[in-house]
Amino acid sequence: MSTFNMEFIVKDLMNAFPNKILDYKFDGARSVFVSVDTGILHDAIRYLKDRYYLKHITTITGTDLGDSIELIYHLSPLDRRVLVNVKVRISRDNPHIPSIVPLLPGAVLYEREVHDLLGVIFDGHPSLERLILPDDWPEGVYPLRKDYKVEVG
Repeated sequence: MSTFNMEFIVKDLMNAFPNKILDYKFDGARSVFVSVDTGILHDAIRYLKDRYYLKHITTITGTDLGDSIELIYHLSPLDRRVLVNVKVRISRDNPHIPSIVPLLPGAVLYEREVHDLLGVIFDGHPSLERLILPDDWPEGVYPLRKDYKVEVG
């Protein structure tokens, strides 16, 4: 597809995945946030990659919302003229989600970063080891979780 119409992409996703697109919000003419059912994350990313050439993942954002963890996969074509942000929410108590590394190998370090800082387990990740935190950081302590306490002094 040579031009990108964000409204068309959203409608196409809604048709491809009936009742699985939970919400969407346009952020200007070149960006959209699309919340999807966690069960279709892989299929939705594959669809966007194959149909709209969104083969570049700029990053994965993770946020502890208190009752759940929200992940946003920021996808663009190689020329970065648009940004499709695919959002999912996962359980904070059992934060598992399939890795997208088999679809987008560039996600390998982003998933490791989110694992380090929020404790998300990306099932099927080829090497889910520490990336940012030091080797002596305590297991099960995630500095971007709301319950993390900073010790001063």
